[in-house]
Amino acid sequence: MKTNELKELSADELAAKIKEARKELSDLKLKLASKVDVEKPARMRLMRREIARMLTVQNMAKKEAK
Repeated sequence: MKTNELKELSADELAAKIKEARKELSDLKLKLASKVDVEKPARMRLMRREIARMLTVQNMAKKEAK
């Protein structure tokens, strides 16, 4: 998801997206650790970056609210 799209989300929607992304990353890590064939191992890197992007937008929104 692009940063502009994330900025348009409400705080609750953004929190839900972060939770969902963290769950997906956790599942990917579990598959990798259990030696199950992961279709796209590079997806883990993308998920980490996406989570960081979402957290940045969330923190920016909190600072603007003050």
